[in-house]
Amino acid sequence: MSEWMFRILELAMFIPAIVLHEVSHGYVSYRLGDPTAKMKGRLSLNPVKHVDPFGTVLLPLLLWFSGAPVFGYAKPVPINPGYYKDYRKGMMLTGLAGPTTNLTLALVSGLLVRFLLPMGDLATGSQVDPTFTPLGWVVYALYFFAQINLVLMFFNLIPIPPLDGSRVLPIFLSDRALMKYHQVERYGILIFFGALLLLPRILGFSPIFEYFNITVYPILRLFTGIG
Repeated sequence: MSEWMFRILELAMFIPAIVLHEVSHGYVSYRLGDPTAKMKGRLSLNPVKHVDPFGTVLLPLLLWFSGAPVFGYAKPVPINPGYYKDYRKGMMLTGLAGPTTNLTLALVSGLLVRFLLPMGDLATGSQVDPTFTPLGWVVYALYFFAQINLVLMFFNLIPIPPLDGSRVLPIFLSDRALMKYHQVERYGILIFFGALLLLPRILGFSPIFEYFNITVYPILRLFTGIG
């Protein structure tokens, strides 16, 4: 089988991970009294409704073609914090919903890998070898699904807007600090991608990939037993 088959399978696993991530944001916000996501049709599992041209298509494809770990983001689910009884708590719960969903998906798929591995010689060293059997492909898909969910979880926990980690910050800020935070929040995505592009040139290594190395891969080994 061509390496392209592996890469296409990996890209396919990215779609349900990111869709379920976004739907969980909208669902938790809905349970907190905010009907915005539901009214705009964003509680749907239809991937088309969640596509962001850059974050869902261009960024994953660029990483995919370069051989780097695939990650990205979907179009943010619209929420209206005005419906929350407690703004800070509501923002935190809504923000953590996506990463929590990714963690749950990674755990379930990782444990399935552990269960299926003894049924065949499907692992060599720290890599999953599909061996071109139906069971092998299932194990490989589950292994990568666990990996991409962990990547999405830790990527989104970075506390820079519009990533989910920024929604946790308000609970730690005073009213005055929160007002100042909202003033610079709109520039968060520019700061993040500026740092993503410039820091590797300045430091000589990629901080985001080092971050994944100390967060994603130890947990992936714990969940799957491979490594």
